[in-house]
Amino acid sequence: MNRIVEYVFFFGFMAIVTYILWEMLAPFVSALALSAIIVTICYPLYERILKYAPRQNKTFAALTTTLVVLLAVVFPLFFIASSLVNQALSLYNEASVGGAGFVQSLSSAEEQIAKYVPGFELNLTEYIKQASAWLAGNVGAIFAGTASTVFLFFIALIGSFYLFRDGKEFTKKLVVISPLPDEEDERILERMAVAVRSVAMGTVLVALIQGALAALGLAVTGFENYMLLGTIAALGALIPGVGTSIVLVPSILYLFFTGSIVPGIVLTIWATLAVGLIDNLLGPYLMSRGNPLHPFVVLLSVLGGIAFFGPIGFIVGPVVVSLFVVLLELYTLHISEQTNGQ
Repeated sequence: MNRIVEYVFFFGFMAIVTYILWEMLAPFVSALALSAIIVTICYPLYERILKYAPRQNKTFAALTTTLVVLLAVVFPLFFIASSLVNQALSLYNEASVGGAGFVQSLSSAEEQIAKYVPGFELNLTEYIKQASAWLAGNVGAIFAGTASTVFLFFIALIGSFYLFRDGKEFTKKLVVISPLPDEEDERILERMAVAVRSVAMGTVLVALIQGALAALGLAVTGFENYMLLGTIAALGALIPGVGTSIVLVPSILYLFFTGSIVPGIVLTIWATLAVGLIDNLLGPYLMSRGNPLHPFVVLLSVLGGIAFFGPIGFIVGPVVVSLFVVLLELYTLHISEQTNGQ
């Protein structure tokens, strides 16, 4: 009876402390999740830098890798997000007042089609308003409180530095604390790392590259909202059988329809060569390095991740789903091993 009282007191007290700890750390969960994802993806880079670091100094290698991530990933993504929000708000305002430009050209195209197809009504302007408002609302959350956003990114970078430097020791302690056998813990961590790198470096990275190339082609051929259209193209690249054509084909038709023949030809060649080659060459190479999720599942997880986590949900969403799939596979394997053992 005394032992039961001890257990009840211990686990009750531990639950209270855990709840207080969660309330303390909850504001930083998104920053810590971003740190874990950055370190998981970029850890091979850290190991390569550590190999050539003076006296293989872990602090130097971790600091160098964190700075590389800051310059090569964080700053460009922050600039892209800022441009995306501005263009989405601009397009929303243009669609609301019915001003001149891309939206008015779409309305004119609908009117021309309606002359040949009676009763035709697509109402693209309203769809553009809704999509622009959604993007501005979700991606714009990163700028809702600039000071808090900068602080969270600062926490994420500090967390990345310490995880690069002390990550192995931290995972060893997790293995010791976990009640599962050490072999299963190591298997889970290994599969999780493979899943994170697979979904980030495979499906999502290919979509981002295709969206960036589409945005570049659209910018060169005179589209003002190229960043917004490139983002839609990146989302379209996650849809099997659709790809960046969801943006590029209408854009090419729009150029020819408005009499911009040369830009239309340039964008057609760019879409065929640059964007198409990425899909056929780089895509299969990156996706072969692991077991990526089904593209439709990735699309849903990206949209849900952005809605739940904000801008970092573009990566966090697919990662969460991939981790769930890995845990489900390991659970199934564990159950089958127990069944065979009986």
